Amino acid sequence: KNLLFIKKRMFKKELVIDGKGHLLGRLASYVAKQLLNGQKVVVVRCESMVQSGSLFRNKLKFMEYLRKAILSNPRKGFKHFRAPSKIFFKAVRGMIPRKTSRGEHALARLKVFDGIPAPFDTKKRVVVDDALKVVRLQSHRKFCVLGELAKEVGWRRSAIVSKLETKRMEKTKRYHELKKGKDQMKEKAAGSSSLKNVDKMLQELGYQT
Repeated sequence: KNLLFIKKRMFKKELVIDGKGHLLGRLASYVAKQLLNGQKVVVVRCESMVQSGSLFRNKLKFMEYLRKAILSNPRKGFKHFRAPSKIFFKAVRGMIPRKTSRGEHALARLKVFDGIPAPFDTKKRVVVDDALKVVRLQSHRKFCVLGELAKEVGWRRSAIVSKLETKRMEKTKRYHELKKGKDQMKEKAAGSSSLKNVDKMLQELGYQT
């Protein structure tokens, strides 16, 4: 019984993390630990994550990484991912013992996305305080956005993702304005004298208002 209580208190069905404004490595370490503990994690807006160091310096490091390949047949070597979501995935993968059964199952619990696709745009998203740039990086330090870095090194879906994100934000704004209007109407109706009289009559008849 105690174990079941702890499990219910610790785990959520699915943890949706908004990657915007998070430091790549710090968020990766948190996600890796959660995955190994058995939590399902979804990370959205990977293109808005940040890396410490200037764009120029990070691009030099990435280009050096792209040079690493098998000389006789480069297709047989490891993959150089360019998409921000895949770059983050590879960072998490390096923090997990992926060649063991435990690590394999942990990685299967991870989903990463550029932008916020349809199932997750209506779900509650959370942030990780310990991995936020504003908390961890001093204000005078240089940083670069992962989406900009990925675009510089060969990511070709930047325009599509930004276009879809603009559409999603417009849709969210319309929904928020509609909801705000409905809430104001409810407050106005609750404060009206005619409704108070109706509530009083219903209470006398035994109804709870």
